[in-house]
Amino acid sequence: MILADAMAPWAPGPLQSIGSTNLRVAIAADAGGRLASVNWRGREWLQGHGAGHKAMIAWGCFPMVPWAGRLRDGRFNLDGRQIQLARNSGHHAIHGLGFATDWDTLSRNGRTATLELQLPCDQHWPFGGVATQRFDIDDDGLQFTLSVTAGASPMPCVLGWHPWFRKPQRLQFHPELQYPRDADGIATRPPGAVRTGPWDDCFIQREPVVLEADGQRLQITSSCDHWVIYDQPASTTCVEPQSGPPDAFNLEPAKHLLRPGETRSEWMRWQFSMLND
Repeated sequence: MILADAMAPWAPGPLQSIGSTNLRVAIAADAGGRLASVNWRGREWLQGHGAGHKAMIAWGCFPMVPWAGRLRDGRFNLDGRQIQLARNSGHHAIHGLGFATDWDTLSRNGRTATLELQLPCDQHWPFGGVATQRFDIDDDGLQFTLSVTAGASPMPCVLGWHPWFRKPQRLQFHPELQYPRDADGIATRPPGAVRTGPWDDCFIQREPVVLEADGQRLQITSSCDHWVIYDQPASTTCVEPQSGPPDAFNLEPAKHLLRPGETRSEWMRWQFSMLND
């Protein structure tokens, strides 16, 4: 089942834990295949479910697949035909399907877990395909890998992650360009000069992003060169690496097309340290 409203409440359900001496991670496979908790040396880094953050779109760290951000009116063209997807955020379709359904756990041991999602062939997504995500932990780091393999027909694909971090004291990032947004708040082209925040914006960014809080540092690196920064809420900040901009299926459709049976894969790494190390 895919929940049709991105603001619908969704509790974590049963949690699966992996971890090391310093780092503990809780996976909510039945609530969008997301991380419900990431705790390093006693500090929780993610905004969890509850305390006013019960909407499925507003907690944990979830995968964005097979698209990221808002898809305008839930529509795009492919091979001369218009594809209309179910809308889950007002007039638009947002953040794909992965965060709004349950994932199957393929394997799990003390430090590694692999989840899988069979993409549908219906009004939510008419192409099928398979999504896989893997989590690997070492003492002070967490590696994410997210992949999609197309089914029997060509399909567009953009991958990414949407973590809701508890508000850091400091955010460091060095974007090259920023996408403008229109009256609907959706990214448009061409990207240009970087403006001052606060942000709910997509940037082209190739350097690591760093968060600092309570004497700890989190450095985020990724194979993705597009990042959405959403730091407007008082209690949370979102740092979202993704393989293309919001509305990518309309902005640059040819770039994100998968041939039948083709696989696209992206990675993200979180590296933790103490500020005084």
